[in-house]
Amino acid sequence: MQYVIAVRALCEFTAKQGDLDLRFTPSPSAQEGVAGHGVVAGRRGPGYQAELALAGDYRHLTVRGRADGWDPGRGVLEEIKTHRGDLARQPANHRLLHWAQLKVYGALLCRQLGLAELQLALVYFDIGTQRETVLAEQHSAEALQAFFEDQCERFLQWADQELAHRARRDAALAALRFPHADFRPGQRELAEAVYRGAGTGRCVVAQAPTGIGKTVGTLFPLLKACPGQALDKIYFLTAKTPGRQLALDALHLLGSGPGGLPLRVLELVARDKACEHPDKACHGDACPLAQGFYDRLPAARSTAVACGRLDKAGLRAVAQAHRVCPYYLGQELARWSDVVVGDYNHFYDSSALLHSLAQANQWRVAVLVDEAHNLVERARRMYSAQLHKAGFDAVRAAAPAALKPAFDRLNRAWNAIHKDQAAPYLAHPAIPERWREALDRALAAMTEHLAESAASPDARLQDFYFAALQFSRLAETFDTHSIFDVTLDEAARARRRQSVLAVRNVVPAPFLKPRLASARSTALFSATLQPSAYYRDMLGLPEDTAWVEVASPFRAEQLEVWIADHISTRYADRARSLPAIVALMAAQYAAQPGNYLAFFSSFDYMRQAAAALREQHPALPVWEQSSGMDEAAREQFLARFTPEGCGIAFAVLGGAFAEGVDLPGKRLVGAFVATLGLPQVNVVNEQVKRCIDERLGAGQDYTYLYPGLQKVVQAAGRVIRTTEDRGVVYLMDDRFAQPRVQRLLPSWWAVRRISRRLQPAVLADQA
Repeated sequence: MQYVIAVRALCEFTAKQGDLDLRFTPSPSAQEGVAGHGVVAGRRGPGYQAELALAGDYRHLTVRGRADGWDPGRGVLEEIKTHRGDLARQPANHRLLHWAQLKVYGALLCRQLGLAELQLALVYFDIGTQRETVLAEQHSAEALQAFFEDQCERFLQWADQELAHRARRDAALAALRFPHADFRPGQRELAEAVYRGAGTGRCVVAQAPTGIGKTVGTLFPLLKACPGQALDKIYFLTAKTPGRQLALDALHLLGSGPGGLPLRVLELVARDKACEHPDKACHGDACPLAQGFYDRLPAARSTAVACGRLDKAGLRAVAQAHRVCPYYLGQELARWSDVVVGDYNHFYDSSALLHSLAQANQWRVAVLVDEAHNLVERARRMYSAQLHKAGFDAVRAAAPAALKPAFDRLNRAWNAIHKDQAAPYLAHPAIPERWREALDRALAAMTEHLAESAASPDARLQDFYFAALQFSRLAETFDTHSIFDVTLDEAARARRRQSVLAVRNVVPAPFLKPRLASARSTALFSATLQPSAYYRDMLGLPEDTAWVEVASPFRAEQLEVWIADHISTRYADRARSLPAIVALMAAQYAAQPGNYLAFFSSFDYMRQAAAALREQHPALPVWEQSSGMDEAAREQFLARFTPEGCGIAFAVLGGAFAEGVDLPGKRLVGAFVATLGLPQVNVVNEQVKRCIDERLGAGQDYTYLYPGLQKVVQAAGRVIRTTEDRGVVYLMDDRFAQPRVQRLLPSWWAVRRISRRLQPAVLADQA
């Protein structure tokens, strides 16, 4: 079996050495890099060949790539690297890597054309000055071939290991059996849909109720599909940390059979959660784990892949043993893992690691999107940006003289945007061209300045630079899928008119559609993915997407669902709603003591209700969610839900305890939902509604109703987790009685209404 690798990947594996050095040096954008290559090529003779495809074999290794430029008239093969600022600051190990790539290309070219010798030239092109720095060397074909073979030999041991691992993996997956005696009701239907999606290369959207085992039911069929569909990787993406743990647990279960499962599993976490030295910069002069990182990486990489399964703790243990950075070890291991468990942004963000690796290496990947109802809002945030005038003013005041002209121009253009704005908020149909030009000039000036002072950049200036860069990139793609708006800072208006400029993505479909198309298959699953048109429009799902609604394994008699139609939780009615809410909660608790969750639309409303319940029923145990709870505090909150426990826990709908929380059996016997979950009616959301109306129609439902009811169903889903559970849910608002609202509730619910007059009799029957 032949192993295929790109020239760049080969050299990054064999020729990288020395420190990990991430000191900020503004590098050209991808577009600037392409333009720079074009400038250099345009300066060469008429026979110059750009992007020359080259390939060659050494034993069972095929190496391929595209050399930047070949000038047959001069006999020069070029590797072009664009940069900014003083080239002398380039780390030596970067230069070494560039030479290695060029020598490999040289060996391939000499073999292809039968050349005896060749001149190699590293061409460093400064984007700012448009000047070239050329480093040239003459090499014999024999010497280049020896270098090529040496690099291949150094990689072949790893390649042999990878080929053997792939063969063992695929053989084991072909023989993999479901880890339980049988599928749960609905689980087989889900698994078959995911398996068919991998086989046909289609996108699958599965609405499947909580409690059927969606994680195992989606991972198992994809693992089974790997050998037949030649899948290189499976990406399991989640919105929250608990989802990652569920996936890791499921993979452990799937691999717990006789002989185990030769599967490499990696958990990716955010950089700030993996960093061992948050007080130090990422380079060898500051951080001991960055010093000599690439020298110690090979041993760490070998140990890591031998471990098989690496969650956050396991990865950290390997990194500590080899004295390397755990975060960047994880980035490296994403290349060599079979299943990567991470966050949505690892694949769908504009600079996503997993997507870029898949594209660069031409991997066949299958993607699982857990709790996919969250992807709409998360993707919106990925493709939105803000700039604060107050922050810019502070940066401008301390900026060096070289930046003053560009900053002054940007300041004038910025002030002109809100000069005549009377309202606190105003959306514009387009981003003013004058301001965009001023921002681009400011970015160019900052880039040049930071390139020259990269050793000690000003932190505030650097932060503004990154924010402005993100804003500028989104401005380039601005269209009807997003809003450009200006918000005036009321607190600062008396002293000076300050503003916040925002590009707010409303419909992420144009950004997500190419990512969906790049995967062999994608399966999105959740308990709440209705109506289908909403997710199709917002996520950019392909026309041939397979939609599956898995029947619930639960019976209507397991869950009593009551609508309290005598209560209004509208903002104007909240104070008046408290006595009825407290009375209903206390009566239900008295009739059936146990653990309950009560959800409210805001922390303020929640605290008012909790205080009223404590005042009127001081003996009833009550505990509350607090704003900004850390992981330990969340665990402490959930620890009170014991099978023998009793009390009512107060939480905010859409928060940490409204989904992704598993409290089966007697740990949770009921829930009260005192809100429709509708987003707040404000100027921003009203503008979002108008934007959706203009692009898709149904602005009211897409902005308010569907996202709100989605949160309600997720919260209610905490109550029934297994086919043996029983419980009760109270939907406390008269709007739940509306037919259009009830159509969005799970079809297996048998919803009944409880008015003030009927309440005592109903609760007496329950008792």
